[in-house]
Amino acid sequence: MALSPFLHPFAKPAADQFITIVRGEGAAVFDDTGKRYVDGLASLWYCNVGHGRAEIADAVDAQLRVLENYNTFDIFTNGPAEEAAALISALSPVPDGRVFFTCSGSEAVDTALKLARMTFTRRGEPERHVFVGRTLGYHGVNYGGVSVQGLPLNQEGWGPLLGPVAQIAHDDLSAAERLFAERGHEIAAVIAEPVIGAGGVYPASVEYLRGLRKLCDEAGSLLIFDEVITGFGRLGSWFAAEYYGVVPDMITFAKAVTSGYQPLGGVIVGPRVRDELEADPDFILRHGYTYSGHPASCVAAVANIAILRDEHLLERVPHIAERLGGGLRQLAKEGLVAEVRGEGAIWALQMHPSVSALDVRQGLLDRGVIARPIGAAALAFCPPLVIDDADLDLCLEATGDALRALHP
Repeated sequence: MALSPFLHPFAKPAADQFITIVRGEGAAVFDDTGKRYVDGLASLWYCNVGHGRAEIADAVDAQLRVLENYNTFDIFTNGPAEEAAALISALSPVPDGRVFFTCSGSEAVDTALKLARMTFTRRGEPERHVFVGRTLGYHGVNYGGVSVQGLPLNQEGWGPLLGPVAQIAHDDLSAAERLFAERGHEIAAVIAEPVIGAGGVYPASVEYLRGLRKLCDEAGSLLIFDEVITGFGRLGSWFAAEYYGVVPDMITFAKAVTSGYQPLGGVIVGPRVRDELEADPDFILRHGYTYSGHPASCVAAVANIAILRDEHLLERVPHIAERLGGGLRQLAKEGLVAEVRGEGAIWALQMHPSVSALDVRQGLLDRGVIARPIGAAALAFCPPLVIDDADLDLCLEATGDALRALHP
């Protein structure tokens, strides 16, 4: 059988078996046979308002009929981009933040890294160009993000990566302290996910993030929070920076800013970066994407944020944490999994060595639930915030049944 012309991301290029998703409604999706699945990962950590929201579709449709797009380079702008930027800035804990729009989280990360280096170039400190990443951290698939992340499998085979980059243990503040003691004068920025997502769902502690902030302040470095997953409600606040009470210099976002209804990402740029970029009125920021500030994507963001706000979906997160997280912890008490990790509405199960998360995922699919295996060792849940208790319970029941069927 000939392979599909569609070369799938994060898949085996020789694979020829796929589940065709044709429709979504609320916290569920349906395949081409009509089978219903609870979307236990909000597609890919992003569909916070759920599927089938006509409000967003109608807003995008109306915008496309008026102006599909016009570039925002140099002297041009558009109303939706201005509105979305103002709204996102107002929701952010970064004071006086400005928003640079991209099309994805990967582009947002690379933008933040470039802005960090440009900040110190403009300041007359070009030697401050080292980036610090954390083990297990995931920062997208562009060269900058691949270079600073802590997932070696994602770095293999692509040739020389961006340098210089230093890696520190994701949960060891003393390692960061040692690095800053040796190289603080060279460090441009530390990039950190407040909750490591694709690396296995590892929430940071408040003390750890406060420690990174203190180290950056003392050394004169920048702190970047990668909130591509945690932004726009995943922890019950608009941003994890607010949840943890730690304010970074830049925040990258994407995914739930539109709940996936249109591609959109960006960087919230704080005062320490703004000051250098804006100091010379003749300076030109030679960075940007053809679709930066795309009006259809920006109206999707505005409509999506309105749903999150008006339906009080962020306020539902503690309930999801209690019901989903509590249920998963019960599976650990039964000895079915080795560990449960999570915060807010993002959770993961660590498998026993004898059990593969890929097999558990298949058992869940058979029972009408989608979750994401992280390698063979962990299984992640990150449901839409509109999920009801019946579907949360179905996720737990299906997971328990799938694990019991595989448990030796």
